[in-house]
Amino acid sequence: MAPRASRRPAAAAAAVVVAVVLAVSGGVGATPETACRAAAEEDRRVDYEFCVSRLSHHHDSPDADTWGLAKVAADVGVCIAGDAAYDAKAKLQAAKAGGEREALERCAELYDRMGSAFAAAYDDINRREYAAGKEKAGEAASLARRCDGAFADAGVAPSPLERQTAESVKIAIVCTAITNLVK
Repeated sequence: MAPRASRRPAAAAAAVVVAVVLAVSGGVGATPETACRAAAEEDRRVDYEFCVSRLSHHHDSPDADTWGLAKVAADVGVCIAGDAAYDAKAKLQAAKAGGEREALERCAELYDRMGSAFAAAYDDINRREYAAGKEKAGEAASLARRCDGAFADAGVAPSPLERQTAESVKIAIVCTAITNLVK
């Protein structure tokens, strides 16, 4: 009887591992917490708290599997880009002529393009063209970084859109990392 009893905990542990893998790999039951934890374990750049916070507040998250959460991350990217473009345009209203104004104009354009890149990532992931979706998320992150570069080139430090850029890059990383989990 002793050998049989010692196998039960191992079997139970194996069942738990299988359930978590199935939940995260696209099965029913994936949550922002499980997907973000798995993404953070796979990519150290994933900010777990940011990931959970942003994905949990999206209306599609409660019913989403991992594939759905990858699309949610791309959609959150669209929203962040839209907010950033709005912020750039609002700051542009108060900016005087010169380097900061030019950088704000450039960033408004870059954030508009970033929103389109995230939208394309969503469409690609939805079509299960994961490599293309990850490429578009990477393009979005690059566009955000170029905004900070525009301020640096203008001699404006720190960038008045530093938070928007950071959040844009973070959600691009989250989108890519969760897409990597989809099997």
